[in-house]
Amino acid sequence: MSGIPSRALPPDRSHVATEQRHDESRALDRLDTDDIVLLLARDQRRAVEAVERAASHIARFADAAAAALRKGGRLVYAGAGTSGRLGVLDASECPPTFRSEPNQVVGIMAGGDSALRKSSEGREDEETGIADEFERIALDGRDCFLGIAAGGTTPYVLGAIRLAKERGAVTGFLTCAPHAQPAFCDHRIVLETGAEILTGSTRLKAGTATKIALNAITTAMFVRLGKTYGNLMVDLAATNDKLIDRAARTYREFFPEDSREDSHAILESAGGKLKVAIVMRAKSVGRADAEALLRAHDGNLRAVIG
Repeated sequence: MSGIPSRALPPDRSHVATEQRHDESRALDRLDTDDIVLLLARDQRRAVEAVERAASHIARFADAAAAALRKGGRLVYAGAGTSGRLGVLDASECPPTFRSEPNQVVGIMAGGDSALRKSSEGREDEETGIADEFERIALDGRDCFLGIAAGGTTPYVLGAIRLAKERGAVTGFLTCAPHAQPAFCDHRIVLETGAEILTGSTRLKAGTATKIALNAITTAMFVRLGKTYGNLMVDLAATNDKLIDRAARTYREFFPEDSREDSHAILESAGGKLKVAIVMRAKSVGRADAEALLRAHDGNLRAVIG
């Protein structure tokens, strides 16, 4: 067959690890359903192992992100497809978990918010596609930016990292396939998950590894910023029945002698802010004084009450 193709051939990605065929799933369509589910589940273990191998690189980026937030900057994620959706998901879960400001962790998706539900994968080929978003959020040298691309070749993400660096931000690149570190990238995180059970479907264990890594980044970052006390979510936003109940139970971890009714009463007087309620009770002060004490110690509860 001959002829001139209607458009230029795309780059050959056959060398990318996440595009390889998985030896254990070559007969996937001939397996019974139980065996398919077991094979998929067992393969997910490699996602955890990949994150463990990259732990030190993830930690260094989390420290950089914490430093950015301390000076008034933000952590900004960007990606396309599954990678972009996972970034938006992690960003959206930070305010209810850590009572962070919605603009402190920002998720940007190739194709915009509509791409969260309706695929617009063609947008990932736009190397400068994120430029307008960077203008909108005024990305600058106070910020920390992480581009996310499972296969490590997405033009939208590579271009975003380059543009972020030009704007002075600290830059990181999270991928699930080995690659050379771009010159414009400060932090390189490689989660070597290998071939997928369904060839090229990086929503599988590459997606799992990415979700774990992003959870680790924001959790470690907010721990460093004093948003926890031990393993307790002391800075959560008590905005629904489940979180109000959790806040009351957490309060009683500090003051078990107080009744459930007492804990709810002091939480109400603290405006639903658990950390403030704990300081009010520990220091026998009113809400305004408790808030002032926390401000004086950068919101670190342990620094206030010991």
